Amino acid sequence: MPHRFNRFLLLSGVVMSLTAHAQSIKPGLWEMNQKMGGNAEMDQAMVQMQKQMAGMSAAQRKQMEDMLAKQGMSMPTAGAGGGMALKVCVTPEMAAKQEMPMQTEGDCTTRITSRSASALKMSFVCKNPPSSGEGTYTFSGDTAYTMKMVMNSTHQGKPQTTTLDGQGKWLASSCGSVKPVK
Repeated sequence: MPHRFNRFLLLSGVVMSLTAHAQSIKPGLWEMNQKMGGNAEMDQAMVQMQKQMAGMSAAQRKQMEDMLAKQGMSMPTAGAGGGMALKVCVTPEMAAKQEMPMQTEGDCTTRITSRSASALKMSFVCKNPPSSGEGTYTFSGDTAYTMKMVMNSTHQGKPQTTTLDGQGKWLASSCGSVKPVK
């Protein structure tokens, strides 16, 4: 589970670090739904990860929640179509700077390849674990987006392509118990 969950968090971090570059976003609590895929093995691993998360003891769940809370995220839950959903907090300062919360793991560099008022295309390269890819985001105003991303990496010495389909939506002006990323 740790490898698959880390890959999910890495892709989540890339997604969250990019979504605001096309336009202003609304501050507050956001829900981000993402589904990884690419091959039968990846789909099965995602199902297995969800089962393991559902079967965590209270202590394990608390440890995972605490780790994610330090990064300004909530515990992922089962999302639509077998994906994962997590909640993040966008502060007014982040919104003013057109920033979304950013996962610091992965040591990733991003490059915007094109942008318009409602769409953004980008590419990225990450050093840890080594990976690269590209994505397209389509915005619906300042409260929602959809995205598609493809990531190329190596797993156990073999090239692997992972897809990520996602949506983000603004939920509320208050983040409640979800703390912003430091």
